[in-house]
Amino acid sequence: MLEKFLDKTEYDSYEELKAGYSVRVPEGFNFAYDVVDAWTKEQPGKNALYYCDDNGTRRMYTFEEVSELSKKEASWLLSLGVKRGDRVMFMLKQAPEVWFTFIACHRIGAVCIPATFQLTPKDIVYRCCAASVRLICVTDDAEMLDYVREALPKCPTVNNVAVCGNNIPAPFLDMRAGIAAAQPFEERVHTAVEDEMLVYFSSGTTGMPKMIKHDFSYPVGHIVTAKYWQQVRNDKLHLTMSDSGWAKFAWGKIYGQWICGATIVAYNNEKFSAVNTLKLLEEIKVTTFCAPPTIFRFLIKEDISHYDLSSIKHCCMAGEPLNPEVFYRFRDLTGLTLTEGFGQTETPVLLANFDGFPIRPGSTGKPSPAFDIDIVDADGVRCEDGIPGYIVVKNLSRHYPPGLFKGYINDPEANAEAFRHDCYYTGDMAWRDEDGYYWFVGRDDDVIKCSGYRIGPFEVESAVMTHPSVLECAVTAVPDPVRGQVVKATIVLAKGYTASDELKKEIQNHVKKVTAPYKYPRIVEFVDSLPKTTSGKIMRKAIRKHDEEKYGK
Repeated sequence: MLEKFLDKTEYDSYEELKAGYSVRVPEGFNFAYDVVDAWTKEQPGKNALYYCDDNGTRRMYTFEEVSELSKKEASWLLSLGVKRGDRVMFMLKQAPEVWFTFIACHRIGAVCIPATFQLTPKDIVYRCCAASVRLICVTDDAEMLDYVREALPKCPTVNNVAVCGNNIPAPFLDMRAGIAAAQPFEERVHTAVEDEMLVYFSSGTTGMPKMIKHDFSYPVGHIVTAKYWQQVRNDKLHLTMSDSGWAKFAWGKIYGQWICGATIVAYNNEKFSAVNTLKLLEEIKVTTFCAPPTIFRFLIKEDISHYDLSSIKHCCMAGEPLNPEVFYRFRDLTGLTLTEGFGQTETPVLLANFDGFPIRPGSTGKPSPAFDIDIVDADGVRCEDGIPGYIVVKNLSRHYPPGLFKGYINDPEANAEAFRHDCYYTGDMAWRDEDGYYWFVGRDDDVIKCSGYRIGPFEVESAVMTHPSVLECAVTAVPDPVRGQVVKATIVLAKGYTASDELKKEIQNHVKKVTAPYKYPRIVEFVDSLPKTTSGKIMRKAIRKHDEEKYGK
């Protein structure tokens, strides 16, 4: 399969990979036909998807079954009036129908809008109106159904709502029954590579969420993500911990992994449990595993020695930077080395710890071979080693790489900010050392400006995490009339520790010794939990909003 897209698949060094990697997108490429159906023809019976949940359900789907079920769903979508270019929004958690819906939409040229089940009625209304959504597919969760029902009167473009599950309230449609009754759609709809295929809504860190457009070349961009960073293996199980509503799903649970022939694990867990995750990893013998740092923080607090994780050959993480303390502790407990990667909803993996160079804990690694990455200032001038700047994809007029998004829909201001100086500005900041390693600083909006200093939240979090009392930590800026901003650490304590003023002072003094004293958190708040997305990423925006109300803007 890989030979369709790459002239060469194996390399002896990172330098050779970086210099020689070249990917091609076949004319008219459509993932549904050219990957899912192609595997069905090449290897009948090849495993594609292994569904698991915490109730003991286990179900393997072959590519042939995925192909057939997605053809039936394509037919059903057409019967509902969904056509090429129409947008379908789905909040399906990790039901198998997520994969069928992705592929069915690709078949008929409809546009996928994956969404998290955490959306409120206001969020649903905004997305449906901004994207002119035609159909909503949702699980039968009672609260989600109530939210959709409340939002519908303000969503004039939505023609139907389909429910996946057993509780189908009128007048909503039964998604599973509709698919089961449909005849397979056997034609090939001819889509262009430049057609809109997938739209994600940004997290809305600044202003309202933006619509991020990906075309039909996007899956090919994730070959680097899956093969050279996650190192998925043909016919072996790969598990990425992510809800279907987040871009991490596209990163780790469908495109690059299926191109590489891996079997994807659909772990439909209602609530994250470190113990349940470890039990599953041991039971089903996962070969490659990817999760956000938050999950690894919880895993290392369990007695991992009770679980047989010997099947795992490669572990990686993304979503936010990995604290060195977590890296070392996980390696000590399991013998496995965590390989960090960095990218965005707008991109595949941009920076990572690839094979061919030693990992430096705390560093995000080196540039992906598929992208021309650099660090520049606001004027597009390259930053010298050691000087923080913006992470950019450059020389776009020379080569626009597959996988890089095609802009923000209906948002010329955001596009003007993101695309300038022949670069895509990620909005994330880092610095590069003399050996070419990149060290993440934070979002431009997250960088703390205190008394003339620019402080990256990640470096402070890493310092705080080295204190034995700390399970999790999020560092943010709090407004201050004298210093402009001050550093605040919001901390979840490990088992056996109790919040106190004495512990606050101890942590503050500890940070002063671990890193430059001016970076220490002047405000420390102990909490029971940090706000997170369903993929485990800490929602610093929610913490900042709380602090603005508490401390004043």
